[in-house]
Amino acid sequence: MFAAFSTALSALDANGVAVDVVGNNLANMNTTGYKESVSDFRDLVNECINGGTTQLGFGVQSPLTIREFSQGAIETSDGPLDAAIQGSGFFIVNNNGATQYTRAGNFQVDANGNLLTPTGEQVQGWMANAGVVNTGGPIGNIIVPVGSTAPPVATQNVTLSANFNAAATVWSAQDTSSGWSAPITVYDSLGTSHVLTFNFENAGNNQWNYTITMPGSDVQGGVPGTPSQVASGTLAFNADGTFDAANSTPPGNQVVIPAITLSNGANPLNVNWNIDNANGTGVLTQFDQPSAASANTQDGSAASELTGVTMGNGGQLLASYSNGNQAVVGQLALANINNPQTLLDVGNNEYQVSATTAQPAIGLPGTGGRGTIVGGALESSNVDMATELTDLIVLQSAYQANSKVVTTVSTLAQDTTQLIT
Repeated sequence: MFAAFSTALSALDANGVAVDVVGNNLANMNTTGYKESVSDFRDLVNECINGGTTQLGFGVQSPLTIREFSQGAIETSDGPLDAAIQGSGFFIVNNNGATQYTRAGNFQVDANGNLLTPTGEQVQGWMANAGVVNTGGPIGNIIVPVGSTAPPVATQNVTLSANFNAAATVWSAQDTSSGWSAPITVYDSLGTSHVLTFNFENAGNNQWNYTITMPGSDVQGGVPGTPSQVASGTLAFNADGTFDAANSTPPGNQVVIPAITLSNGANPLNVNWNIDNANGTGVLTQFDQPSAASANTQDGSAASELTGVTMGNGGQLLASYSNGNQAVVGQLALANINNPQTLLDVGNNEYQVSATTAQPAIGLPGTGGRGTIVGGALESSNVDMATELTDLIVLQSAYQANSKVVTTVSTLAQDTTQLIT
């Protein structure tokens, strides 16, 4: 009979621990990336009496707590550096030399550009070198280039999409109506802009003469106020209005403009005029429509300042510059752990490996069983309030029932004592 007393006490202790677990889950319902814990009850060894025909249990052990790493809801956030993991894996952080893991992606940048968790741990990944990220190398601290300036990029290639009016009159000194032009802004090695003007005149027989000029003040030896010619030639078209590369002068789909020596001391400007798209289709046509340019491109840029850094999908850190360009400056790493339930909770939404944890597999998101990263979003807690409240009611009932066992055994003990006296 008196064994029931200790049995009920063990149940009170176990149910009290389970209530603590539920309370902690409910307290972290709104904690980013939090994973709920569940209580796993286990009975104690039985005592055999009456020659083994009767087994009496000694109660219940203090429950184990097991983390449930199920997916939390992905919600869009306002933080430019926020990231959420869709699928398996953990972000990797450095806490004063100790490697830890987290599902919470509410990151921020300090005054030195270090990408940190809200509690100051350094987020791990790979930094870009000249715009290229080597994800095969070791991971390290991610440092955002705060206050940096992107160097200028000299223009090397230009394209011009345009139509030449097939019904235009042949250009002459008396009739210049077919002449038209299209300006394209390019940049030199110092980031200074220059305007290349493409001038066209109908030469008849499905051909158009062109000259390319730059302001005389920009060219070494040029005359201010007078355009300096830097290239010339002839564009030929087929009877169906498509570009005829073979009969153009010079022939081919690319015009190499001779190096332009600039008056501002920048490196000579070497520009190629590409008449084809990347897929090999021409961008110049001759149809019975007004002559006009529809688009142009060039691959140079002026020097620019960093205006912001955002987290892109896939975990790429994208730097935006004042000239409108974007560049990849870093890449988050993910760790896949086959048995995450063995991780030890160290607080601050972070975990560390235990003696039974499998070796974390670190790599690029979306590879090797690792989940993907959604930029500009956060993973919510996976705690379900309805489930937790239901569990709380069940535990309360179990606690009350075992309390009744204690009072019953106490009453029986008092009755036994009265029989002796």
